[in-house]
Amino acid sequence: MAVSGTERDGINIDGFLNNSFGSSGLGSPDREDFTRLLTVPFSGRIKGGMRPGKKIIVMGIVDPEPESFDISLTCGDTDDSRADVAIELSARFPDKQFLRKACVSGEWSAEETPIPYFPFIQDQPFRIEIHCEHQRFRIFVDGHQLFDFFHRVESLPAIDTIKINGSLQITKLG
Repeated sequence: MAVSGTERDGINIDGFLNNSFGSSGLGSPDREDFTRLLTVPFSGRIKGGMRPGKKIIVMGIVDPEPESFDISLTCGDTDDSRADVAIELSARFPDKQFLRKACVSGEWSAEETPIPYFPFIQDQPFRIEIHCEHQRFRIFVDGHQLFDFFHRVESLPAIDTIKINGSLQITKLG
């Protein structure tokens, strides 16, 4: 992928994801700026929100002694407990679970837990792909489809923010 102006490594300098995301027009930042931008906890806007055919890629490294990490796609960049969460993925290392749930109108859905295997290993890299389809998100880890999660938030373009926190380092977003 070509990189121009304010974009490098899948992120531009104001925290927007590349390919689907806006540019601030502030010029090219140095490597230190990107390190700061990929610091966990991370929050970035998804330009235009989600739509069928769009995918989000999160590449990272699990911490050496992990407890958990979360990746959420939300409607707006707010800590308001009433904000809709289209999908929250939660890797829980003590239980070897990769949970998913959603929050619509302040009500959390039941956690979905079944997975064929736990794909994350401490101190090892990973690649998560969240593919948006008409009726669901399809989740891949390291190239293998792990599960589907049917949409609870009806307006896909309203899903405009990604949030990442927990026991991981982010190496690339796209």
